[in-house]
Amino acid sequence: MESACTSILVGKNASLDGSTMIARNDDTFLPLTPQRFHINPAVKGRKGAKIKSWLNGFEAELPENGYRWPAVPNVDYKHNGYYDESSINEVNVAMSCTESTYGNEKALAYDPLVKDGLDEDCMQAMVAPYINSAREGVSYLGNLIKQYGSPAGNSVLFSDHNEVWYMEIVTGHLWLAQRIPDDAYAVAANQVAIQQVDFTDADNFMWAEGIQEYVEAHHLNPDKTGWNFRHIFGTMNEKDRHYNTPRVWYAHHLFDADFDMSPESAELPFIRRIEHKISVEDIEMLLGSHYNETPFDPMGHGTDADKYRYRPIGLNRTQNAHILQLRNDVPKEQAAIMWITMGMPTYTPFIPFFTNANDTDLSFSETPMKWDMKSAYWLYRTISVLVEGHYSQHIQGNVDYLNRCKQELRTMIEAIQVEAQKYQGAALTEYLTEQNHAIVKQMATEATSMIGELVMSGINLSKLTFNMDRNL
Repeated sequence: MESACTSILVGKNASLDGSTMIARNDDTFLPLTPQRFHINPAVKGRKGAKIKSWLNGFEAELPENGYRWPAVPNVDYKHNGYYDESSINEVNVAMSCTESTYGNEKALAYDPLVKDGLDEDCMQAMVAPYINSAREGVSYLGNLIKQYGSPAGNSVLFSDHNEVWYMEIVTGHLWLAQRIPDDAYAVAANQVAIQQVDFTDADNFMWAEGIQEYVEAHHLNPDKTGWNFRHIFGTMNEKDRHYNTPRVWYAHHLFDADFDMSPESAELPFIRRIEHKISVEDIEMLLGSHYNETPFDPMGHGTDADKYRYRPIGLNRTQNAHILQLRNDVPKEQAAIMWITMGMPTYTPFIPFFTNANDTDLSFSETPMKWDMKSAYWLYRTISVLVEGHYSQHIQGNVDYLNRCKQELRTMIEAIQVEAQKYQGAALTEYLTEQNHAIVKQMATEATSMIGELVMSGINLSKLTFNMDRNL
């Protein structure tokens, strides 16, 4: 499955409340690729369990023990692959995979992709249940790539309460990862993103064994000085300048109004120190954005040449968007929240799920392949279609709806975390599971009400109307 996502990573001192956050839009090739959200239970002492890819035939044995972990897979996995996408496991380690990334032909010539290697459809399931920290996640996945190889260029996001890492797999066996500074954020959009690498700084960089020798042996470093991972392994072509770099530019533009580089620059920074602290709502805005308030907004008033010049961040091909938040101002047992929207993130709310839970609401865990208002996937995509159908008439009502949901959700989370202090262990897990269901129910009520408003408004906007003069 071809995909093209947008990712943002935020260090704990760069966020509004001291959380670490990793977030991504899961963009697929087709506008409709239904997904569901469910919880995989912990396992202990299992024997002979295997995973097999429906995409390329990759097969591997799974460990005997694994943590509980949520997943957001495709419903039609036999045709589209599993693609579990995102999770925060039982010990509060977050993982999101993958950001499709493309190595250049020179680098791939000497270490080509491995056709039946570990691809992204199985990657989450092969790693997320078995890691105890973000750093360990990089190392664990790196060892799997060494063992099995990779059939595609993929980048993976990891975080825990203290660290945030971005890992780029660029050839059949070569990868490099960088820790995002605590006071910074980073943005990636389907290009090799990491820039200058310091191989003396093992605290902030990790890499595949032999990568330096590989680059030297094959004369891959084009720079007179330094070791720029993007320059060595990345691409910079016409597609990049119209499909990829503008999304990175807009993120920096959104977080720093004075950011003055070109949307088509090959040197847009991967990591930026913050001008202001970043909130969950800021990330929601970014993941749903479409060059708002610039000439490049396809929903705006620029010329057609400008409006369709660059690929926006929020798309109808976004099957889910997620923000994986690990908070540091509450007990760890209630600190992990997955914010998920299964509609277009431009028009639909991100719903918070405490990941210390036993299950998810049936509206999220059971998604049919065809339209069904009982399903969260279809419910929120209905809102998206209705708003965009009469954008200028409906967008203000949609903004009001989203703001109302954001306020309600903050209020509910605050009340839940106060009440949660009364519980421990299995009782706390059960309580948070129940509260997840309550949040889903409240948001479904709001969504249904919004759909009703959009339908009634849309009826009044019909062009098939006529005012008859009764005197005729």
